Amino acid sequence: MVQAGVDEAGRGPVIGPMVIACVVLSSNSAKLLRGVARDSKKLSPRNRKKIYQLILEVADEVKFRVVEPPEIDAAVAAKGLNRLEARVTAELLDQLTSNIELVFVDSPDPQPDRYAALIKSLLARRDVDVVAANNAELLYPHVAAASIIAKVERDKLIAKLRDVYGDFGSGYPSDPKTIEFLRKLAESRVEYPPIVRKSWRTLLKVT
Repeated sequence: MVQAGVDEAGRGPVIGPMVIACVVLSSNSAKLLRGVARDSKKLSPRNRKKIYQLILEVADEVKFRVVEPPEIDAAVAAKGLNRLEARVTAELLDQLTSNIELVFVDSPDPQPDRYAALIKSLLARRDVDVVAANNAELLYPHVAAASIIAKVERDKLIAKLRDVYGDFGSGYPSDPKTIEFLRKLAESRVEYPPIVRKSWRTLLKVT
């Protein structure tokens, strides 16, 4: 059976894009990755890159989409980030050429069944069952693989953004370097660059 997994990287940062990835695996590939592909946050950058290459070699199909801060801000002001993530997930699944029957999704909603139903309602293809779970990357190798793809691709983008804007740290609100970067921008009274999510409450703390 051919199945897929979907996960994101960069949902929480105040700086930088979010990347949502979808990985399609055959039964044999899923068995190969089980125990190898884990939550991307628990892997060292070096191991993450090695497993990333393995995923590209064994997966039937890999897709991802970069969601930039302006799109995230617009979603927060409208129907919310969960709906944006569900919509992008549905778009990725509809773009697949593989004949998947089942997709496992990491749910940002504490009620995973509600999130699965939302994705189903946005899908053009009606022949796919959606199983959503909290911390799904710990349960399904398909989701763990998607987590790694999303994380590595986002790390590449963040490295390029640092070359342009300077070292802003991890981009997460908990990072003192990120807060200091934002504080200096606020003090200079220049408009926040497009890499900053202007809908994040973090900005209120630095102004």
